[in-house]
Amino acid sequence: MALSIDNIRTALSDGLLSFPVTDFDTNGQFQADTYKQRIEWFVEHEVSSVFVAGGTGEFFSLDLEEYKQICKVAVETVAGRVPVIASAGRSVAESKAFVKAAEEAGCDGILLMPPFLTECPEDGVVEYATQIMQSSPIQFIYYNRGNGILSAESVKQLASQNPNMIGLKDGVGNMAALNDIVKTVGDRLVYIGGVPTAEIFAEAYISIGVNTYSSAVFNFMPDMANRFYKALRADDKETVTAIIKDFFIPFCRLRDEKKGYAVSLIKSGAKAIGRSAGDVRAPLTMPTAEQEDRLKALIEANK
Repeated sequence: MALSIDNIRTALSDGLLSFPVTDFDTNGQFQADTYKQRIEWFVEHEVSSVFVAGGTGEFFSLDLEEYKQICKVAVETVAGRVPVIASAGRSVAESKAFVKAAEEAGCDGILLMPPFLTECPEDGVVEYATQIMQSSPIQFIYYNRGNGILSAESVKQLASQNPNMIGLKDGVGNMAALNDIVKTVGDRLVYIGGVPTAEIFAEAYISIGVNTYSSAVFNFMPDMANRFYKALRADDKETVTAIIKDFFIPFCRLRDEKKGYAVSLIKSGAKAIGRSAGDVRAPLTMPTAEQEDRLKALIEANK
């Protein structure tokens, strides 16, 4: 870890967070050279933290060796300018292996994904997360979504048991439940908006004290993403409303046409601006040519 805990918390609390796609070549293998260029491009566009191998980065389809390469390239490229946060998840044993790899590569923190199981009791999820968090001194952000949704009291318990848990990322979009967590746990944690296309929830997030979020569209529209975030923080309602109406609402409608497009459309957007990262891996699928044409038109209209 190159940065102090205070520096990491500050970067996560105020500023736009980026989640780059993972570069694959035509054979579907990790492509380090273009990934390095992508990470550098992200940092040059004023991100406050870089989250690698996350949901947008297709963590669910990466093996451990690929993950090690991704962390190494990201840490070397960022070179301490902003925090580098990697992801972990799956089983406890697998997660510990990913955490160890990220720590050895010099990452500043871990975004802990929920476990893979049809149903999980909250006390079981707390135990799952605790076993992983206590396996390493690295800083953790718990991703509250999917099969691992925790109530306010469970989040409070998890934080009290694990001093190296510094944040919670919301992947649900239930503002009442999130507000309960924020008010119950307080400033012990940093809170991050993390539903797909989080900008559509940004006004609600900021109203309860969640000042930042993960931006996937940053992958192909970083200037607009920054303009939107700055307008949001400045309470420039006119600009925020215009960007939501002109870009994010039609983008979300396109995203909702097929499951998995929250990731697939991001890769299509990267290709549309000449920064292709290859195709998504199964079980995701790429958009149709007609859908890609609509996305290109939306990008052109909102540059």
